[in-house]
Amino acid sequence: METPPSSFGTLTRRRLLQGIGLGTAGLALGACKGAEQPGGSDTLKIGFVSPRTGPAASFGEPDSYVLELARKKLAEGLTIGGTRYEVVVVDKDSQSNPQRSSQVANDLINSDGVDLMLTTSTPETVNPVSDACEAAGVPCISTVVPWQAWYFGRGAEPDQTDAYKYTFHFCFGVEQFHSAYTHLWPQVETNKKVAVMWPNDSDGNAIRASLGPMLEKSGYTIVDPGAYTNGSNDYSAQIAKFKAEGCEIFSTFPIPSDFATFWRQAAQQGFRPKIAQAAKTGLFPSQVEALGDIGAGVASAAYWTPTYPYTSSLTGVSSQALGDGYQQAAGKQWTQQLGPSLALFDVAAAALTAAGTPKDRDAVAAAMAELEVETPVGRLRWGAGPNKNVVSTPILGGQWVPGAGAYPLDFVLCENSSDPNVPVAGRLKRFGTLT
Repeated sequence: METPPSSFGTLTRRRLLQGIGLGTAGLALGACKGAEQPGGSDTLKIGFVSPRTGPAASFGEPDSYVLELARKKLAEGLTIGGTRYEVVVVDKDSQSNPQRSSQVANDLINSDGVDLMLTTSTPETVNPVSDACEAAGVPCISTVVPWQAWYFGRGAEPDQTDAYKYTFHFCFGVEQFHSAYTHLWPQVETNKKVAVMWPNDSDGNAIRASLGPMLEKSGYTIVDPGAYTNGSNDYSAQIAKFKAEGCEIFSTFPIPSDFATFWRQAAQQGFRPKIAQAAKTGLFPSQVEALGDIGAGVASAAYWTPTYPYTSSLTGVSSQALGDGYQQAAGKQWTQQLGPSLALFDVAAAALTAAGTPKDRDAVAAAMAELEVETPVGRLRWGAGPNKNVVSTPILGGQWVPGAGAYPLDFVLCENSSDPNVPVAGRLKRFGTLT
């Protein structure tokens, strides 16, 4: 792993306050996860909420490594405006449940007294945490929810450009999915009929409202049997419709367990599209390996890979070193969640520093609104759109193929339309042709 530098280097706020120095920053690890920590005027508390268990547990798989990496680097505290602050991270498992997410967020706010909240991975975790922070006036930074599902899914109106004061987000949106799909799918000849399975949840509703019409304008025919309920266990009616319509592309945004159920039933009932495009699931090796023989060839999209040419400004660790370090430490294949999870800490340290008075929640929120920071997913710049609260990040199309090395499957990037700096490694192949 690379040796991190002792400062943030290129990390800046565009109107960086004079006299704010950032030394080697620190996170003090308590005796156990979520333990009560000593507070005080010179202690900053950061909450971190992610799904470690439940249907979305695969998103939380690399959390321990990322938290350890950040804590190790930030062991000497943050020095801001001449004051040295101890920094404590209190991390909680959302259990992939909205009620639990809201509960732990309120516990972190009211019992632990966090100064800043970080949260990641799916609307079921991120949106309730963000709502709790907005209501309490606690700055919150979130990621890995399509930004429309985060922004509008929480109640913002289409014409609002500054719906929230304390909550900020960086993630891809439907426009990045549209770009990825319309550059990826033409690599296999099809009739452009797209069978879609979009659930009745924040992700599914945002995709149906925005991505569907965009794909139709690009010449695709959408075959939508209607929103389904998460946790359904019989998809025979939908499969029959897709077969009757002759759909050669399949696109879905389900929770992982639902996709596994659907995809196995599709194989049993003879629905075999030329392109099988998964999102929200099919992101991580464990999810695809669990499908067995029908996993190889599934197309997905990546919001980070080790080939992203970007570096964590907090730790100085490059994307390649991040992936390699995880594989060595965990004994598992890299997962794309590594990038954005570490990026949350890049943003957190930058925002607290740029605020000048990091215990002042309004000052931290004001700093976030015009923050610029380098992260493993790229350089994030708030204030450049699509609205005050959101930075759009890339998502790139690719495919799971039989592994050429130590792992059963490898993810190959096949297009880079939303970030040409990331190298392409192959072309999409028709599902069922990979051995």
